[in-house]
Amino acid sequence: MAFNDKIAYVMSSGEGEKSGIYKTTDGSATWKLQYTDKRKEFFLDAIACVSEKDCVALGDPIDGKFLLLKTTDGEHWNPLPSDNMPTALTGEGAFAASNTSLALSGDDEVFFGTGGPAARVFHSRDRGRSWTVVETPIIHGNTSSGIFSLGLDEYNRVIVLGGDYKEPNRSSRVAAYSLDGGKTWQLAAQMPGGYRSALAHVDDGRWVAVGPTGEDITNDSGVHWKHTDSLNLNAVAILDFATGWAVGPNGTIARFVNHYNYEIRYRHPRRNTRHSASTIAD
Repeated sequence: MAFNDKIAYVMSSGEGEKSGIYKTTDGSATWKLQYTDKRKEFFLDAIACVSEKDCVALGDPIDGKFLLLKTTDGEHWNPLPSDNMPTALTGEGAFAASNTSLALSGDDEVFFGTGGPAARVFHSRDRGRSWTVVETPIIHGNTSSGIFSLGLDEYNRVIVLGGDYKEPNRSSRVAAYSLDGGKTWQLAAQMPGGYRSALAHVDDGRWVAVGPTGEDITNDSGVHWKHTDSLNLNAVAILDFATGWAVGPNGTIARFVNHYNYEIRYRHPRRNTRHSASTIAD
């Protein structure tokens, strides 16, 4: 997560010390490890920031509660109190596939999505002092299914995407939306084309989704999704209406073009041909 050409955070995922939060202040010439934990249960899933000095990181449950770390100075990270957080279900966790299972809104709101035995959304209005949790209709029931990506906008609309990464072509119950800040949920009337690992907000009600079987776009905040591309992508970030980037396997980097499609800008040397996906009409 970069803030300018000098300052950025990087989060790694894995058991124990394989998970860590790093920061650079010199354009990646050097990196400082700011937080890690030796416990095997420690597993980071996502990091989100309001500003360089106001960030939250999400980790899988330890002693029955999801771990949330917070920095208020950009240097030191401390666990948020979990006393009032609902207990995680046995086997419940978050997914680290795209760094989008966690989202922040303003100075206080925190949302994160889960998977495994349930596909739930946890929500705090006071940066972790109190919590609510709601089940969503996203497919779940095993360790490879649930919510992989969560996004929200300024109009109290929340979207969740996911599915089962072991069944990437399965498109039933992979997208849902809420119009009341996550209190109630509806399945999308028209689903994306399969399991989707990440979504990103473009503008107004327009969002893009990416996954191993292709990309989709919605113009109505997640009610209807339309297939736009067939690239194998895992994560996406949108800067503005015309600027965005996505990444995929084998070193793939794709640029968001024409507000709908992706153009391959780099691949592993063995597959370094460039091409642009076909244009999709609105």
